[in-house]
Amino acid sequence: MKSSPKFNNVNTLFSKSLKIRTNHYFESAAQAKTGNRRIFLKAIILLSAFVILYSTLVFLQPHWIISLFLCVLFGVNLAAIGFNIMHDAGHNSFSDNRRLNTFLSYTLNLLGGNIYFWKLKHNIAHHTYTNIDGEDHDIEIKFMRIHHDQQLKKHHRYQQFYFVFLYGISYLAWIFYQDYEKYFRQRLGKQSNVFDFPLREKVIFWVSKILHFQLFITLPVILVGWIPTLIGLLLTGIVCGLCLATVFQLAHVVSETEFKTVEESRVEEEWMIHQLHSTANFATKNPILTWLLGGLNFQVEHHLFPKISHVHYPAINAIVVETCREHNIPYIEFHSFWQALRSHIHVIRRMSV
Repeated sequence: MKSSPKFNNVNTLFSKSLKIRTNHYFESAAQAKTGNRRIFLKAIILLSAFVILYSTLVFLQPHWIISLFLCVLFGVNLAAIGFNIMHDAGHNSFSDNRRLNTFLSYTLNLLGGNIYFWKLKHNIAHHTYTNIDGEDHDIEIKFMRIHHDQQLKKHHRYQQFYFVFLYGISYLAWIFYQDYEKYFRQRLGKQSNVFDFPLREKVIFWVSKILHFQLFITLPVILVGWIPTLIGLLLTGIVCGLCLATVFQLAHVVSETEFKTVEESRVEEEWMIHQLHSTANFATKNPILTWLLGGLNFQVEHHLFPKISHVHYPAINAIVVETCREHNIPYIEFHSFWQALRSHIHVIRRMSV
């Protein structure tokens, strides 16, 4: 069994200071670290939009031009549900009610994914070992090289041209192929350890996959037809995939973030400082983007405090920035989405040769 890297836990002055200040903020403001009325209102809006868009496309069947536009909106809506509802619920930060968190985390299964696999891959592997090759499976992208430890292959020289296509099909590949790959090999990656897979989760996997297939393929084919269903599924899936992949990449795969090579299973710095070195914020002054992305443009705050709901990230952002300044620790932030995107493309080009 492969051993996972260990972080330095000797000199943790920065972590202690940041935790004390953040806890003091919530105590003085008399607020819970989980979501508040704003996140419940957002959940109602996004889930209502899901029902309205789906019903309009499948049952009302407007003109094809309108339907194409609605499919684009539906793709954004699916991504927004993932960012705002499933993501917080999956981290048990949506509500202080754990049962409600569990229930809402299964919105991922409604969208075709599997929350059990997601928690193993995201909550444990990605959040603990961010940007460490072989540990963080979110940087293992087929046909792409984004970490200097990953083997350079001939086709990588063209990745700056085809990465948009890969991001576009990433969501469909995830729900229709990669989940089944994980199910049958019971590993997150080819070199990963075998994970525990309870019978209850196996049953949930098949029941939710079948229900998703009926909802997104069988019923639309019966009511709308094969060709409109295929076009709608592809367009919705591509838009959703582009949203999901781009947000993740701009948060971790940019020129300013570090990609670690771990030797002797030990990381030199403490865990929180590692997160600051491997994570970036972008467009935090854009309220519309912040609303749609569930605060994931405040990715630094999320990685430092994954148990805190995204509705609090703008408030604790100032605390994190000030603490980093005092301890002379770099804080990575891009002022705009486009600035972060340019930096990401630079990494793709650099890793192609």
